[in-house]
Amino acid sequence: MHRERHSIEKIGWLRAAVLGANDGIVSTASLLLGVAAANATHQSLLLTGIAGLVAGAMSMATGEYVSVSSQSDTEKAALAEEQAELDADYQGEHRELTSIYVHRGLDLALAKQVAEKLMNHDALGAHARDELGISEITTARPLQAAWTSALSFAAGAILPLLVAFITRADWAIPAIALSALLSLAILGGIAAKAGGAPIRPGVIRITFWSALAMGVSSGVGALFGSVIG
Repeated sequence: MHRERHSIEKIGWLRAAVLGANDGIVSTASLLLGVAAANATHQSLLLTGIAGLVAGAMSMATGEYVSVSSQSDTEKAALAEEQAELDADYQGEHRELTSIYVHRGLDLALAKQVAEKLMNHDALGAHARDELGISEITTARPLQAAWTSALSFAAGAILPLLVAFITRADWAIPAIALSALLSLAILGGIAAKAGGAPIRPGVIRITFWSALAMGVSSGVGALFGSVIG
């Protein structure tokens, strides 16, 4: 049995992993840069980074679980509604599915035959896929999204934290910023390649917005550092 594998099949975990790692690098690096720009001690810098890693990973896991669970609940409600419609008016649902296939390019006779065959095999599955746009590939998986986001955030956050740990205080800002941007560029390229998308736009997009986020954080840290100091 031949089975092709396409990049779209990775969309669930790939989205959560890329989002988590990207946020881990950007938020932790921005946090460290803001604190470093405020002339914090090296010990305070490391403590801030560790706190940011733990809090961020838990926040990502919670946020992903809640949002994807909401999507899952919506999908289940839509499927239950569709099943009720099938039970109440099977022929009407057959006509609806036939109309969908006609609009996709099939002639009426063939569209009726396809709709009949698919509904005889799995009526709810046919309507879920072709009417609602719900399939096995795109189905929401809350737990998968939660743990993938948490682990990937932690993995991303470790990178700027390690740089802060091994770098002298007077070199912390440029070292954290440059290493974070390099890591993000590599991450953007890997994510684009894994998803089958063009690499260059992904790299440019992620580095530009991340540089902006870190620049703003550094500016705010320097401003408040000078005011409070």
